[in-house]
Amino acid sequence: MCGTCGCGEGQVQIDGKAYHDHPREIALERDIMAKNNGYADANRARFHANHTLALNLVSSPGSGKTELLVKTIAALGTDTPCHVIEGDQQTSNDADRIRATGAPAVQINTGKGCHLDAHMVGHAVDDLAPERGGILFVENVGNLVCPAGFDLGEAHKVVVLSVTEGEDKPLKYPDMFAAADLALINKADLLPYLDIDINLMITNARRINPNIDVIQISAKTGAGMPAWLAWIMAAQAARLSASAAE
Repeated sequence: MCGTCGCGEGQVQIDGKAYHDHPREIALERDIMAKNNGYADANRARFHANHTLALNLVSSPGSGKTELLVKTIAALGTDTPCHVIEGDQQTSNDADRIRATGAPAVQINTGKGCHLDAHMVGHAVDDLAPERGGILFVENVGNLVCPAGFDLGEAHKVVVLSVTEGEDKPLKYPDMFAAADLALINKADLLPYLDIDINLMITNARRINPNIDVIQISAKTGAGMPAWLAWIMAAQAARLSASAAE
């Protein structure tokens, strides 16, 4: 007899006793991201109230996003208050490079963590206290997987992709390119020396996200920087307009 219900069908043996293998369905309806999303909504409201444009820069390691960020801050100049949150598993190297530009920066070391979350960012913003009407750059941990799923309260995700990474990178990491509003294809100065089809790289990015903006850029030579800066200023104008409308 079944030790569970007394029936004689579908029995399994556990420690010499017969049990009916009863099928069960368990509904998991709680959003596992709900806690993060709550913090993200709080960050977003804070940025909106402070007229802060928050940009989440994401990439794989070695794309050159820290150098690009250094050059971006220098190009924006003192008329545009810039603040930076740096995410890395270890070291404060990137935050030190940012502080050398004169921009305030907070380093978050995630240890074994592969991404920043909205709670971490909220605490970092407490420390930074960004100036009203400025720009907050969040340089996420180098990873094209985990950061794609975590809303930080940012206005835009900006994915930085170097030309050395191959045309199929957007196809390999579709979630990140689907979540991003802009793709910066960095290290464009290397194109003459590489066997890469840049048009195919852009096509693949737009196969994943037809609405993604794409800018070819070189942090080394400055090529593409005017277009990138114009994109930032347009995003900031949209942010200020939305805040002023309320």
